[in-house]
Amino acid sequence: MRALRSLALAGLLLTLGACGSSDRTVQDSPQVEEPIRIVLDGTNPSASEGLLERAEGPLRFTVGYGRHGIACAGTTFQEGVTPLGTFKVNAILSEDRFEMDPDLVKRSGKSEDELRESLFSNMNAIDFKGDGRRGEYGIGYVSLAPVPATDQPFAFNTYDGRFRWYSFAIHGTNDESRVGQASTGGCINVGRFTMEALLKAVNLGDEVVITSDSPCLS
Repeated sequence: MRALRSLALAGLLLTLGACGSSDRTVQDSPQVEEPIRIVLDGTNPSASEGLLERAEGPLRFTVGYGRHGIACAGTTFQEGVTPLGTFKVNAILSEDRFEMDPDLVKRSGKSEDELRESLFSNMNAIDFKGDGRRGEYGIGYVSLAPVPATDQPFAFNTYDGRFRWYSFAIHGTNDESRVGQASTGGCINVGRFTMEALLKAVNLGDEVVITSDSPCLS
């Protein structure tokens, strides 16, 4: 089954044109042509990969996922488990870019200017594992909301004295060796150059489709 999936994906890439790796140079002003598609491999995490289709050509990249496994579509997010399904981008956070669904801004209880100035830096300053390392989200964080909407524990909160946004996301990492591993708190993680491409290509409302041939947790 995995072999058939790989052949199908390879065929799609050949049809679309030449593809790049996660450290391909990113061009200016790309636009996402189709949903970002991510395929998780529960048996061999290093084979988990994503496909970002852009006007200047598709980008194929490796992803990591939750250390406790893969959850079925429509389930409530749990720590360490990555859900399958269709999602839409509802926030894009980095040092240089801030975009957030207006409803989220309202829920935060803060002004957009306050969030723009400090939210991502606050989030990335937290040492989640207590190992002295910060920058858990690398250079960026793309927050995802399930489609159709389901009850989720996502929330704004204060952690270690810093205001942050807690959600399911695609984000960077401070340890590139974790990409391609089942090692995250449930989010999808990617390498620096992939994150750079996403931050330039993705917009609010874009779709992300996450699938797997592996068994999922209900």
